[in-house]
Amino acid sequence: MLKKSLLGLGALLLLFPTMAFAADGDPSAATLNMGLNALWILVAAILVLLMQGGFILLETGSTRMKNAGHVAGKTIFTVGLASLVYWAVGYGIAFGGDASEGLNKFMGIGNFFFDPSILAGEGDSYPSTIFFVFQLAFAAVSLSIAWGGFAERAKLSVYLIFTIIFTAVIYPIIAHWIWGGGWLAADGAQDYAGSTVVHLTGAMAAFAATILLKPRIGKFNKDGSANEILGHNQVFTSLSVLLLWVGWFGFNAGSAVSVGEGFFGYVAFTTQLGAAGGAVSALLISWLVKGKADIPTMLNGALAGLVAITASCAFVEPWAAVVIGLIAGVLVFLSAQFFEKIRVDDPISAMSVHGAAGVWGTLANGLFATQKLVDQVGVGKAGLFYGGGGEQLWVQFLSVVVCGAFAFAASFIVLWVIKQVSGLRVTEEQEIIGLDLSEHGTYGYPEALKRAGTNTTSL
Repeated sequence: MLKKSLLGLGALLLLFPTMAFAADGDPSAATLNMGLNALWILVAAILVLLMQGGFILLETGSTRMKNAGHVAGKTIFTVGLASLVYWAVGYGIAFGGDASEGLNKFMGIGNFFFDPSILAGEGDSYPSTIFFVFQLAFAAVSLSIAWGGFAERAKLSVYLIFTIIFTAVIYPIIAHWIWGGGWLAADGAQDYAGSTVVHLTGAMAAFAATILLKPRIGKFNKDGSANEILGHNQVFTSLSVLLLWVGWFGFNAGSAVSVGEGFFGYVAFTTQLGAAGGAVSALLISWLVKGKADIPTMLNGALAGLVAITASCAFVEPWAAVVIGLIAGVLVFLSAQFFEKIRVDDPISAMSVHGAAGVWGTLANGLFATQKLVDQVGVGKAGLFYGGGGEQLWVQFLSVVVCGAFAFAASFIVLWVIKQVSGLRVTEEQEIIGLDLSEHGTYGYPEALKRAGTNTTSL
């Protein structure tokens, strides 16, 4: 009975944080609100960080089993490295300094080696520590999107170097432009949770990598026709999409960074509609064109719907969220076919899911943003279909072009320099053997290796 009572009390303290404050006397409404905000943002940050599990399963399932251990291990390593780099440099560039002054319009200068106060200050809506963790999780997601362009052929050393530069400079500069009060924020650019900041940035880095690394062995024939290199586990990819879908509620609804009157619930609602629209339309278009309902296309459609609604989840009505998702699902199918035609080898469909859908989702605000929701969020103006004219659409277009071009150019230059100095790609022999053995000396599926007759103890 005592055990049950203690468990019940613990649950009440978790669900109703106001009880925890009672021990220190009657708290102010502001303190209670701050506590609730802090709790929600931390939960959202945890959801976003757990999306890395989705990326591990997505990249592993979409590639061959000889690279499975490498995919999982390098993801954990790069998230750890990115955390240190973002703490030391990236956060300061994204959110440091007064964004209204001089160079700070283009990049933050301050808060390097971030050393926050241990408690929230007077009048703060949430502790800066929790905001840092939340923003770090976003940076890690953008980095993991970029890895889609490196899959199955990049050296481990390239992951290390690119993680440092991407997390220290490339991603934070774009985050500063739109979220840190930079020049695009001053123009009223609407990107609620990162269709451009997170997804397009990662996709353009992936695009640069695919160009410089060139296609995997056996992907394209001499006549330009493509061979299908199947992923080894469709169950992994399906589970990955579910994990990412759930994590996306932290991504989008968490970006409200407050409990308030429950606006984060509306954001979660439109997020679900966008994802659903993407999954349905992608399956139907693949069925119509191919004659078979393609499961990988449907999974990519769900992710594309999530990517597209990420910019607009707080700005559009429910019917528009469905339309945005439906279009994203069709777009990801057509985009994947386009990239294959121009001989770009994108094993994880990063450019289609996060790039094409990210562009569409950002532009969609310029069409569907309502004045009521714009007033609620306090960013930009209404879209074309809601009496705002073309002004917001132009701002959205500008943000896509500038951010996409910067992310691609910066990533390309960094990777080109690495290629000249030490090389980007493993040798042909190493690629054929697989990155598990060639880069790590172990195998993600050791039992399968034993059945193949290889003595793992000597590796």
